[in-house]
Amino acid sequence: MPEESDNKVENINKELSGVVQVQSKAAAKAKKRAPRRKTVKQRIIFVKGKRKRAVARARLVKGNGRITVNGFDVRLIKPKEMREMVLEPVNFSPATREIAKESDIKVNVYGGGISGQLQAARTAIAKAIAAASNSDIISKAYMKYDRTLLVSDVRQVEPKKFKGPKARARFQKSYR
Repeated sequence: MPEESDNKVENINKELSGVVQVQSKAAAKAKKRAPRRKTVKQRIIFVKGKRKRAVARARLVKGNGRITVNGFDVRLIKPKEMREMVLEPVNFSPATREIAKESDIKVNVYGGGISGQLQAARTAIAKAIAAASNSDIISKAYMKYDRTLLVSDVRQVEPKKFKGPKARARFQKSYR
């Protein structure tokens, strides 16, 4: 009995080795015949915009025209004036609308207050659209219209000093 089981195991091993060799040869032939596919890299544009203490980082990729700020759709920004301010670089001209319609723009903003964050996001969106245009026509038009669309505003609040209630003001003296 033990001899029969040994023979069966040897026969199974021989059959398996033959199957494995046949499959590996077939796989090798398939690899030789299969043409290599060229992978096309998707163009991703990263830009940064600043305003006061707020820093916005925008990422532009090919997509469906979605614009998000910190994960929320831009259309959810509540004061209408602020929403229009953030979308100003997109609604600037038909060319910028077309670029924004063909791509997704994701903006992450941190630091500062609400107004500073939205102005930083506006700058980042404008820089991304200008970079995606492949020509400096849009960037020149942005500069002619409003320089802060492309150039980050570096002005910040001056810190308070000692001997005074504010940065420059001094405490008053009273002798009587």
